[in-house]
Parts: sequence; C-alpha cells; structure tokens
Amino acid sequence: MPQKPLRRLELLITQAQDGQEVNTLLRRVLGLSGTVLRRVKWLDDGITLDGARVNVRVRVREGQTLSVRLTDPAPRSGVVPAPGPLDLVYEDQDLIVLNKAPGVLVHPSHGHFDDTIGNFLMDYYKKSGDESDFHPVHRLDKGTSGLLAVAKHPHAQERLKRQLHTGDFRRTYLAVCDGAPPAPSGTVDAPIGRAGDAPSRREVRPDGQPARTHYRILRPLGPRTLLELTLDTGRTHQIRVHMAHIGCPLTGDFLYGTENRALIARPALHSARLELTHPVTGERLVYSVPLPDDMAALNPKENN
Repeated sequence: MPQKPLRRLELLITQAQDGQEVNTLLRRVLGLSGTVLRRVKWLDDGITLDGARVNVRVRVREGQTLSVRLTDPAPRSGVVPAPGPLDLVYEDQDLIVLNKAPGVLVHPSHGHFDDTIGNFLMDYYKKSGDESDFHPVHRLDKGTSGLLAVAKHPHAQERLKRQLHTGDFRRTYLAVCDGAPPAPSGTVDAPIGRAGDAPSRREVRPDGQPARTHYRILRPLGPRTLLELTLDTGRTHQIRVHMAHIGCPLTGDFLYGTENRALIARPALHSARLELTHPVTGERLVYSVPLPDDMAALNPKENN
C-alpha cells in the first residue's frame, strides 16, 4: 500500500507579512502551539521556507512559501494496530468522525490492549498507508454508541480539545430512561464526584465538580421515555448520574438503575448528533446518526 502524502500546512507570504519571523507566523497565522512546534522543528522537513529547512527565528520575504509538517514524525501513542470494525462517517487529512458501536472501548486499557477504537484506527491507518497516530479528542463510555471525533495529528487534536464544552463543539445525545422526568424539559444542575471508594461509580455530592445537563422529552415509550440531552460539562457518567438523580435512570443501566439484559444489554445512551468547527479550515461540520437497533427496539409501539 503506497503511503499517503504527509499532512502539511502552507502559507504564501504576503507583503504585510514581509520581514516577520517564522515563529510569529506559525503561531499567530497558522495557529500552531509551542508543543506542536517542538515536535517538528528538529526534523529535516519539519519547517521549511521555499523547500529549505529553516529555524523559527528566520525572517521571511514576500512571495516565499512557509510550510510546516503536521503528520507525526513517529507514532507516540503506543497503541498497537489490530483489526476491527469501523463505521466511518467522515474522514479527511486532519480528523475522522465515526459511529461507535456499543460495547467497544475508545482507549486501550487493562485487559483491552487490542480490541478498542484506538487499535482499530491504527490498523486502518496502517492498511491505508496513512502515517497518522491515535489522537483522541473526547471519549464515549464503553456502553454508549454514536458519534466520536478523533484527530489525526497533534495540531488537530489540540484545536479540537479547545472547543470542548463550548459552542464550537456540541454533542446531542438520545437516551431511553425508565419512567419519565418531572417536567417536559429542564436542566439538572448538580455537582458530581466519586461515590466512596468505588473506582468507576459517581454520584451527586456537594463537594463534586460542577455538572449541568439539559434534557427534553421527545416522546413516551410505554413505561419508558425517549429523551434528547445536551451537556454544558463533561463529567464521567454525567447523563447516567443526573438522570438517576431525578428518578429516571437510563434503561439497562446496571450501575445507576436496573440491569435488564432482556431489554437491552447496556445503558440506553446514544451520541446522535455532533457539531464541530474544523480544526484547520474553520468549516462548520454537522453529522447525525439514527438510533441503533437495540435502542429503537425499546419502543413497544414499533414492535407490535
């Protein structure tokens, strides 16, 4: 498989930029951080001016082309390639948006070294001749399905992470809960912290971190309710904890509600819509995916 071209950013120097230092243009015009620059400035092809390697203190001239390498010089994540299914929604030289299946971890961890989204992406890159490394932007719980954004290089990762919990990066979730919230719509504003010594369980507690979840009832599903949710914060298990806190835990939630594998084998939570600003072009990207089959099956009317 032939290698894909390395990802580079280029800047044609204008009259207004004549005489400025390379460092200034890389940071203020191209938006590169010091961390990213430190990764590439020692490479022969890291930072070039008209194709020749330069250091960041060189002053440019009108008409020259400044170029910087974004592709990792060598993988640093340590994530091993391993084959696995990927449902890609969008891909370019800077990022991937995928539809994660429930039951799959995003990051390798103890006992899961070769069966995560990270492993599958590294295998995909290897087979497609892409020298990208695994640069996660956000995460979804193992049981949560839906849209996930992953950067292909450190510059994209940094810029996307800065967007998290702002209007530039918006996630909309669909969930099925047992019972119904107390009002057609509302906001749960309740701090979340660790529940005792449990490593993974969280709870609402006064000394927890601020957490705010907005919900809206979409429709009743017999003894359950389909909800739309958005977050102002990104605490671990935030939606699951907040819905249980107001008396309507997610259907199938073994940790905060009632496990019922006859209904669904995981908490009924799906990342249905993702809006973000492209980290390089500034273009607004919007994607949505429908409810997966196991959550759609929780509607008794659709099963009759």
